[in-house]
Parts: sequence; C-alpha cells; structure tokens
Amino acid sequence: MHKKELNINSCPVTVFVHPDDTLADVLRGQLNLTGTKVGCGQGTCGACSVLMNGRVIRSCVTKMKRVPDGASIVTIEGIGTPANLHALQLAWIVYGGAQCGYCTPGFIVSAKGLLDQNPNPTRDEVRDWFQKHRNACRCTGYKPLVDAVMDAARVLRGEISMEDLSFKIPEDGRIFGTAYPRPTALAKVTGTCDYGADLGLKLPSDTLHLAIAQAKVSHANIISIDTSEAEQMPGVYRVLTHQDVQGNNRIFGFVLYPWSKNDGYDRPILCDEKIFQYGDAIAMVCADTEDHARAAAEKVKIEYEKLPAYMNALDAAAEDAMEIHPGTPNVFFEQPVMKGEDTAPIMTAADYVVEDSFYVQRQPHMPIEPDVGFAYLDDEGRVTIHSKSITLHAHHRMLYEGLGIEPEKLRLVQNPMGGSFGYKLSPTMEALLAVACIATGRPVFMRYNYYQQITYTGKRSPFFINLKLAADKNGKLLAMEHDFLIDHGAYSEFGDLLTVKGARCIGAGYHIPNIRALGRCTFTNHAFGSAFRGYGSPQSEFASEVLIDKLAEKVGMDPLEFRYINVYRPGSTTPSGCELDVHPFPGLLDMLRPKYKDALQRAKQEVSLDKRRGVGIAIGTYNVGRDSADVSEAAVELNPDGTITVFNTWEDHGQGGDIGTLATAHEALRPLGIGVEKIKLVMNDTATCPNSGPAAASRSQFMTGRAIVDACEKLLGAMQKPDGSYRNYDDMVAENIPTKYMGSYSTAHLCSRIDPQTGQFNPVVTYMYGVFMAEVEVDMQTGKTKVLKMIMLADVGKHANKLAVDGQLYGGLAQGIGLALSEDFEDLDKHTNMIACGFPYIKDVPDDLELGYTEIPRQEGPFGAAGCGELPTTAPHAAIINGIYNACGVRITHLPARPEKVLAGINKLAEQK
Repeated sequence: MHKKELNINSCPVTVFVHPDDTLADVLRGQLNLTGTKVGCGQGTCGACSVLMNGRVIRSCVTKMKRVPDGASIVTIEGIGTPANLHALQLAWIVYGGAQCGYCTPGFIVSAKGLLDQNPNPTRDEVRDWFQKHRNACRCTGYKPLVDAVMDAARVLRGEISMEDLSFKIPEDGRIFGTAYPRPTALAKVTGTCDYGADLGLKLPSDTLHLAIAQAKVSHANIISIDTSEAEQMPGVYRVLTHQDVQGNNRIFGFVLYPWSKNDGYDRPILCDEKIFQYGDAIAMVCADTEDHARAAAEKVKIEYEKLPAYMNALDAAAEDAMEIHPGTPNVFFEQPVMKGEDTAPIMTAADYVVEDSFYVQRQPHMPIEPDVGFAYLDDEGRVTIHSKSITLHAHHRMLYEGLGIEPEKLRLVQNPMGGSFGYKLSPTMEALLAVACIATGRPVFMRYNYYQQITYTGKRSPFFINLKLAADKNGKLLAMEHDFLIDHGAYSEFGDLLTVKGARCIGAGYHIPNIRALGRCTFTNHAFGSAFRGYGSPQSEFASEVLIDKLAEKVGMDPLEFRYINVYRPGSTTPSGCELDVHPFPGLLDMLRPKYKDALQRAKQEVSLDKRRGVGIAIGTYNVGRDSADVSEAAVELNPDGTITVFNTWEDHGQGGDIGTLATAHEALRPLGIGVEKIKLVMNDTATCPNSGPAAASRSQFMTGRAIVDACEKLLGAMQKPDGSYRNYDDMVAENIPTKYMGSYSTAHLCSRIDPQTGQFNPVVTYMYGVFMAEVEVDMQTGKTKVLKMIMLADVGKHANKLAVDGQLYGGLAQGIGLALSEDFEDLDKHTNMIACGFPYIKDVPDDLELGYTEIPRQEGPFGAAGCGELPTTAPHAAIINGIYNACGVRITHLPARPEKVLAGINKLAEQK
C-alpha cells in the first residue's frame, strides 16, 4: 500500500493505493470521479483519457506506481461543469458529438490537452492528435468531433463567443427538424451521465459481484461440473450452475415463421448438457468483489467430451455434419423467392448475364462500453434487471419462462448505454443477472471485460451468396437468381427473420421482374448471430451492388447510368413484390451525377505508378419497421405544474431516442404553445412505460413517433374547450377529465404476411433510400486501400432532428468502411481486441464526408418522418469495393478487402498481361 499526494482537478487529494492499481480504478472507485470511463481496459479506446501534468494519458493502463507524488490530474469533471461549460463541451453539444456519449469525456479531455499546446490547430492536426492518443468512437464517424474542436478553438482564441456557438431556438419556437441538442447531451459532455458501471458503484454494500466460468472449446458434451474448489476461494458467497435455475433454463429466441424447423428454445442460460460455442456460460460465481469472482470462476472444473466444431456454414450444412442441436437440422430455416416468370429460359436468352459468389464476414459490433448490468428485488418483489437492452418488453418475453417466474414479477430497465448497434436486441447477461438475484436474494452486478465483449456477444451473421443477373441489350434488368447460406452461429434467435430480410434485400433498389431464389439459415459453433445495423442488408446488398457494377461493365454502360435506368420508379416492385410509397432514387442519382463526374476526373489526374485512385458507387435501401404488423405505444400526462410527461420505451443506444421523443412530442403539442422545457421524459422502464417495441428496424421515429402523436392528440382533444382554448390541470381535475392518455399505432391494416412458398408480401409501410460514392486510393505495392472521400445522399423523409440524422449517417459510413476493409471476428485466438478486429480509428475514416438529402414526406410518418439509423450501412462498403475495382481492376468479393487480398489480385492481373 502506498500513500499518494495528488492534485486532482485543482484540489489536493490524499489516496492510499496498491502499486498495481490503475489510475482509472482509483479515480472511479476511490474518488467517485466516474466521468472517466473504462472501455477496452487495454489502452486502445481512449475513453479513460485524463491529463497528468499536462499530458494526455490512458488511465486504464497507467499503474499508480507510475503516477508521481504531487502529480496534477485533470479529469472531465475538471474541464467544466453543467453550470459552467468549457467551450469544448458546448461545441460537442452543438455538433452532436455525444451520441451514445461513452467516448465523449475521453475525447474532450484529449482535445483539451491538444488546445493547451496548440490553440490554433488544423483539422489534420486534430485528427493526428486523436489518432496518436487512440481516441476511438463507434458512433459519430469522427467528423463532428473535429468540427467541435475547431469551433471550440475559435471560442478560446476570442474569435467567437460561447453565445455565438450556442444553438438558438427559431423565433417560431419549433424544434422539429432543427439541430436542437439532445436532452442527454449536457450530462454526457460533463461526465455526469451514469452508465451501467457507474451505477454499479452506487449499489448497496451487500451487492454481489458476478463472474462466469466459460467454455474454452466450441462444441462439446458436458460430462461434469465441479464447483468445489471455486466455492472455497476468498470472498465467494455462492457458485451457481444450471441446477440453480428455477425455470426451463432456456432463453426464448422467438420463432417468427411457423415453417422454421426449431422451436426457439435452443439457447441455455447456463449450459446443462452441451457447449455450443466458445465462451458459453457454464457456472456463475457470486462474490464480494469482481476480482474475487473472476479468480473463483477460473477454478470451476468442467469435464467434457469434445465434439466436431463446425466453424462456418458450409461445413455445418454438409450432409455428414452432426446436428449441433440434437433433433433439429443444422439448416433450420429456408425461404424461397418466386417472383414473375421462371428465370431459367430468361437467363438463357438474355443478351447479358453475369454471376459471382460473395462472402460478407462476421462483423463485431465493438461498442466502446462493454456489456454491463445489475439486478435486484424492488419494493414490489419484482426481479428488476438494469442493462443495455434495446428491446425491454421483448426481453421480458424471452426471459421469464427460462427463469421460472411469473411475468408480473419481472421488470426491465435500460441504463444509459455506450452503444449497441444491435447486439443488445439479444439478451446477453440479463438472464444470468436474474438467476443470481433470484438464487441469492441479493443485489448482483456484472460487467464483461472487453475480451468477453468481443468473444461472447452476438455478431453480424456471415452470408455466403451465389448471385446471377441478366439484362437486355439496353441494360434493363430482366431476371435474378440467387442462393445464400447464413452462418447464424450457435443459436437461432431471429435467424428466420434474418433469412427473410436477406431474401428481400438482394437486388433491393431495382425493379427486377423475375426472380428465383432460396435463402437458408444454419447453426454453426461460432459466435451466435445477433442484430447489427442494417440487419441482413449489408450482406445482401453488397452482393447485388458489386454484381450490378460487373453487369454494367459487360453491357458497356457507366455504373451510375445503369443504375439510373433500373432503380425503383412508379410501377416498380421490390424483390418481395410490393410497390412503394415514394421514389427518391432517380432524384438522388441526379444529385450525385455531377459529383461523380468530378470525382472520376480527379481520379484520372492522380494516377501514378505506385498509387491508383478510383471511384465507386452503390445504392442502398432498407425497411422502416417490423414486418407485417408492427405496433408501438406511448403515453402522455398533464402534470399539476403545467408540464407534460411523455412515457415510452424508445430505447436509446446512441441514436437519439431522447431527442426523437422530445422533438415529436413538442411538435404534436404546439397548439398549446408550450416551451420545450415544459416537456418531461420518462423512458425505458417496463414498470412505468408502455410497450413501444424495440429500438430496431429503423422503426422508432416512425412507429413510436406516431404513437406519441396519437397520445398527444388525445390529450389535446381532452384539454380543448368548446371555444377552442385549452383547459389547465386544475380545470381537468375539476371536470373529472383524465389527465393521462395512451397512444398507439399499428401497420397491420397497411401490410401483409409473407407467402412461405414465394416470399412475396408487403412487409412495411415505407423505406429509406441512399446513394453512396467512395473515392479510394490503392497502393499498388502493398494493396492497402485508403478511403479519401465518401458522399452519401439520402432520403429518410422529414428530419425530426438534423443532428441525429447527420450523426447516424456519419457513423454508419464509418462502420461501412470498417466492414469493407478491416473488421472481422473469425479467429478465436487472434480477433480478441479492438485493434485485431479491425476497429476504424480516425485516420481510417476520411475527414471529407459529405451528406445531402431530399426530404420527401412520408404520408404515414409523424410529420412526414421515416427512419434513418440502418440506411448508412446498407451499401457503403460496396461503393468502396467498386472503387477498388475502378482504381486497379481487382474485384474483391470476399470481405474484408485486406491489403493482402487486393495485392494478390494486383499480382494476378500482372501475371495475365
């Protein structure tokens, strides 16, 4: 133990520490300065950045023995407070720099270190600084963060004032469609927003810390589980196994289509008979500290019979493969597509036919905040789970049978969370937390380290796709054939939905009159497949967008012009045979055309022996809403003080559920003339909020927005007097008129259900549309590809909030760059940290990101809005791959396009000359 005298945020502080304690743990655990976040815990994400004696350091890997006595430490709490913001904090708010907000304190502290040294940096110097200090963001695409630093520097230099920088509400008072900052931004930029691990430090002293004993193999029969040694370890209260689970010990994975060959109950809470994937939870230690729990978990002994591990869909689907889930075929779901006439004779007679095979990899989500949660028994005896869930009411349904409790005894609450991008559509630790809480009767807390985050949470499911397209002599698409096989990993949940999504998205964006296809989904022993932004479309649209370029070349047409004559127009139908409410693609391509021609000219001018430049384009489209019969609910209540509270479960994983709710409610309540400050939000607790459905399928602004409008209209109707004026709260009570109203919206009357034999149906009311252009540079000596510029032109209906929409598109483009060039989770020995998994840092993403919009109102949308979150990941990676081909003649069909793949293609072309 060492005594340290430190200066923390200009205050003298004495601490007693062990030499190997990290500065982050001392700041957070001993000094309660929880604005400093711990993400990767390995010094690779920068969330833990603080200033020590004026230098930016990563506190999660700085041992206290390296912190000198008298050191001056500045954390986010020392930069500015909610009542006295620093210019950097204000700029982060104004530019939408805090989406999920988990990386925000580290970025702001890092930027403070830069501006202290260099008060007038260039954009490149800002980007170099963040790259040097490993400040990583998964949400924003980095551009808004650089914008914020540049304007904050102007304030500090006296060129503009804080007032000049601040957002101003328009004179008409309307915030819908503006860049009004999200309500949670202030807490996020000041470090006062409590995420899961922060709340964990505020739990009572009798809280038990959990750690899981996990499988070290991918497929095995369990022979025995011995917890005796673990039970004797220091601090251990209890070690739990499947025998301690009261219910059926299975998470219900939802079977959405009855022709699926499984029942949805294939995922154990704690493994009982088999291990299905690496990292499966087998036992759970409950102890007084996290360190004690983790040490004890390593002492659990599992005896098993190792079985063949099928680590990809091709091996698992082979005829001689054993059933991973006994009694259920490995290929557990199939979906044909039959549209128009038989394609075989059309393919034979067509003027132009192209075909190819494609693979899109197992992409890791890599939020900066690893999974975390806690559970306790509330005052009404309910098992209450706080987590990163993005579908609280659905998780309620998925869990209560497995836990063996009555539905009314289970409550779920979403914590402020550091990103999800879809993986939390699947329950990860929720069931484990509940089991421990029920078994011990004590509050329990668990957090995954980043190794567990990467190896034991769901991933984007890989697709193997064979695709064939035909066109006539004029370049008009005639027919499409495809078959695809999904590697959905160890468990089935939502796999049938993913297959249907894949079938709908291959060829999406184009009128293709004749289609014959088959999609199949299979179990493997790799990481289970979970939702990831764009669910199904990045795999499917990659294949069709790359093959469209190949077909355009064969026809002899420019790729943009080929697309222009084939995209959706009035009378067109989607691959699932439905017509559309709006047709933005021709207009978006018209907007892109001059930019595209300029880019092609630039690429020609920059040719050299060592580096070649190219331009690639793609289009993308995605649904808004859940298939066939989506439903959402929200409630509003007039309060005694004249404020109005909005209740919903529009879960926020960084996309802006708070600002979406606020902007929509404020617009709906404009007849009252109330200020935005009069609207309160109560969100994301199943005990107090109605079922708004999941924050997924780009549905929330559309579906929950409509439910909010419905609730507001009911309240307005009740408040309105015969003379057109409005009652206040006292009037309502005096007249015995209710002050709280439930709103809802359903698409059941506008949609249809899928035909299982043909895949034809009208799944949703509206869609999102985007066109992408990438300018790339290929190093001919190494094969390394650099993205120099990206343009995305989009139509997502009317914008509820400009910052939220821009932020989603910027962030999605950055994830598309990672998907195209670097990201992967395949090798369990190698892909175990952010760097190895190919995380895109700021210098991997161009500063030159350009957005443009048309805003065609959606008739069914709230004030014309649709959705936006998943559109930017539909096809930016395809534009990049098409750009590589344009640059050097190498067409990559197996992602990611790592340098060695591109170089191999370059060398092969050289050999053929």
